[in-house]
Amino acid sequence: MISSGTYKVAEHVFKVSAAADLCDKLFSECMDNYEPFAVPAAQNSEYLFKVNVECGEAPEYTEELCQDEEGQQIICGLTAGKKSVFDFRLQHKLTGVLVCSEDYRMATLFVPKNEPLALLRFAVNNAMMVLYAIATAPYNTALFHAAVVSYDGKGYMFLGKSGTGKSTHARLWLKYNEGSELLNDDNPVVRIFDGARAVVYGSPWSGKTPCYKNQEFALGGFVMLSQAPYNKIERLRGVRAYAALVPCISGKRWETVIADGLHKTENALAMNVPVWYLECLPDEEAAKLCCASVSESRSRIKSGMTCG
Repeated sequence: MISSGTYKVAEHVFKVSAAADLCDKLFSECMDNYEPFAVPAAQNSEYLFKVNVECGEAPEYTEELCQDEEGQQIICGLTAGKKSVFDFRLQHKLTGVLVCSEDYRMATLFVPKNEPLALLRFAVNNAMMVLYAIATAPYNTALFHAAVVSYDGKGYMFLGKSGTGKSTHARLWLKYNEGSELLNDDNPVVRIFDGARAVVYGSPWSGKTPCYKNQEFALGGFVMLSQAPYNKIERLRGVRAYAALVPCISGKRWETVIADGLHKTENALAMNVPVWYLECLPDEEAAKLCCASVSESRSRIKSGMTCG
């Protein structure tokens, strides 16, 4: 019987354990998307965080904030002992409650007994994403809500509000820009090294499209998408570039340490990675215009020229 699993995402290592009555169900049926990221057990000091999953009721808490998007709710709160709580609900039905230590290095995910498989998977994935986003924030790392494709050895990320067409634009790249491959369709991870070098990674979380690739690419650019009756692209710089990135990054921004870490990463990305704004139709021309623009930008940078 498997009682725990160790995983590495964007070079950050974490451990998931389960009580005996959950082991088979959790690791055999709910966490197949984590298998490409599985690694041998590490030394305790190497784990960024550890999560234990168990059946039972979570401690009472005081609500701080509630987020509701497309029928998925996350209620954030604090216990009487000042532990952070994240209550995950689907169509207002409880699926699990994550209770974290003050430093987010230890957590317990409480799930209802005999929970249906789909709801258990929902709770586990949301808990892992939330804890990963928070725990990695001080380490030049950001979990994005974006689609990302690889092309010519680089990764290109498509940003925008839900329903904007990020996945659609990614599919158009795959269809019309030869050599493109999907890296992740919903939640890629970006890390900054040496204050400037950005790398984008696949993750175990990919929304409605199952794409769980343990791969990495140098980050070639961000493209903020907006629906329009025409196709037009422009380069964003400075504050406009920074502002395009912030809404697409997950994190508990009302905590100073987390907010400071995310700001540092966002600022480095805005300064060192090209950011574009694409007003577009869901068509071939948009995909080719975008590809040509970001590729031209790379060519100019390599030759020492500035790009508009």
